[in-house]
Amino acid sequence: MSMNRPNKFLARTLLASVALLSGAAAAAGDITPFTAEYQANYMGMQGNGRMTLASTGGNKWRYSLDIGGSMAALNQTTVFESNGGQLRPLSNSDTSAVLIKRKQKNATYDWAKGEARWTGDVKPERAGPVKLQSGDLDAMLINLAISRDAAAGKPLRYRMVDDGRVKQLNYQVSGKETISVGGKSQEATRITRTDGDKQEVLWLVDDLPVPARILRRKDGKDEMDLRLKSLR
Repeated sequence: MSMNRPNKFLARTLLASVALLSGAAAAAGDITPFTAEYQANYMGMQGNGRMTLASTGGNKWRYSLDIGGSMAALNQTTVFESNGGQLRPLSNSDTSAVLIKRKQKNATYDWAKGEARWTGDVKPERAGPVKLQSGDLDAMLINLAISRDAAAGKPLRYRMVDDGRVKQLNYQVSGKETISVGGKSQEATRITRTDGDKQEVLWLVDDLPVPARILRRKDGKDEMDLRLKSLR
């Protein structure tokens, strides 16, 4: 098997497209730490994924996703604050390694100045600054917001400020489906988003703080498939 380079947007949405708060966490302040283990298929590579949410004190949290395999590794980490039910990114890091090639990018969200900047392995035009607006999220936090908002029946529309750019992301509820979670059948709500030749699908199960499954496709082919194995 050969791998050229990790899809950057895919990596960011594993979580761009991933860990989400449950309906029980919809109320302001009701964020619960968790560790979720996934079976991962990424660009044809079999491996394991781990998603964690942990308090760093006060109203600040650390949210991360790690995917490891024999040929590649990915890590996404966002530090954010929860204030009045709003999730606000403070910083994030994005590290990818394929064989001996390693890339790392870091972001800082300065809400006092109202701007975001990027350092590390970034192109000059992606370094920023990008002007921030109230309600802006990075790709990681969109995953948290989707689960919360879907449980509350709210529109799934978000302004993403990530990777030196601003993008509007709109998701839709596309029905119910029975899936296997840890060997047990569960009814899940399917959430989808289509952007040109790319498609993102998330399966949300009631009372689970993370997606039971996350699938990303490009040109009709699966690029990434995460299936929940266990949660604690």
